[in-house]
Amino acid sequence: MTEFHPLKIDASAYQDAILPKVSRTFALTIPQLPPALRRAVTNAYLLCRIADTIEDEPTLSAEDKRRYEEAFVDTVTGRGDPRRFAAELSPRLSTQTLEAEHDLVHGLPLVLDMTRTLKPVQRAAIVNCLKVMSHGMYDFQRNMGLQGLDTLRDMDRYCYCVAGVVGEMLTELFIDFEPALAAHRDTMMRLAVSFGQGLQMTNILKDQWEDRSQGACWLPQDIFAEHGVCLAELHAGQQDANYADASNELIGVAHSHLRRALEYTLLIPATHAGVRRFCLWSVGLAVLTLRNLHDNLDFSCGNQIKVSHNAVAGVIVLTKLTSKHNSSLRWMFTMAARQLPLTPLAAEWIEPAQSSLIWPKSGIPYLAQSAWYEHEDAKDAQQR
Repeated sequence: MTEFHPLKIDASAYQDAILPKVSRTFALTIPQLPPALRRAVTNAYLLCRIADTIEDEPTLSAEDKRRYEEAFVDTVTGRGDPRRFAAELSPRLSTQTLEAEHDLVHGLPLVLDMTRTLKPVQRAAIVNCLKVMSHGMYDFQRNMGLQGLDTLRDMDRYCYCVAGVVGEMLTELFIDFEPALAAHRDTMMRLAVSFGQGLQMTNILKDQWEDRSQGACWLPQDIFAEHGVCLAELHAGQQDANYADASNELIGVAHSHLRRALEYTLLIPATHAGVRRFCLWSVGLAVLTLRNLHDNLDFSCGNQIKVSHNAVAGVIVLTKLTSKHNSSLRWMFTMAARQLPLTPLAAEWIEPAQSSLIWPKSGIPYLAQSAWYEHEDAKDAQQR
């Protein structure tokens, strides 16, 4: 049963109460942020989690998901009533959706109360992220199946829709918080997509058997086919050496992206230790998860490769001690990842002239936020 009625507490208290119920990881990392950022990032995460809840609900058809995602974005932008939306969606969520996510959908009006207190640039970044997520995820949900995605490039595009765009949103929030970062905007935006890709690939590899039980596989067919593996015929606990070779290639890709995630983090001034910790803890936990994967490729469920509490505590202690020292952080990363395979990334990831704003977004409309921002900024100025 629900432990609290979300509409009986204020928006700030609700955000703080629901966050650890829907994500242990972000309940650990977000509190490291300074208060002005913490409020916006918590709000953004909760809204993204509602979008994920819609996409993950197994009893909804792809068309139902598209309709609810569009209605959700309309609600966030003020064109829909949050109580009506929550009342319509809640009964459609099955018992396969976590109780905390049921609570979060029910508490959407309070989450949006907090959204309305954010600065226009923060709201614009969040809205753009939700639009890209909802449009992109629908395209992939339509063709979801145990056969996996066609190619590694398709995996790149999927990871962009569900995680890379979140990295871009966070970058906008970080630059708004620390304007000096604007000088690094282009570099940070490219690295932010890698940051999201590294984390999302780690989750895909870790959760692949749970995903398969829901009729989904987000692994790329081409990589496994090159090693003689048919994804549609995989069964947990029956992996062979060919599967291990393909998985290690993908672990190497994720490792390469996480190296870029570290470089992203080091662009944040050392004076903002809390922002660095927010990033570093996510990178550190992903590296440890990849190590567990690499050592246990015959695993049959995600819990078998879960990072231990002692290992989490070690990441926290070491990054607190070294968060201001770039050379120490690079050395720590190298030591933690030294036994992992390292797969070179495609040139588009590395060369700015080749990546521009297209890679890996080709086929995904990048939704400009400037008009919405200008409207909201003018309205905010009038209210002042």
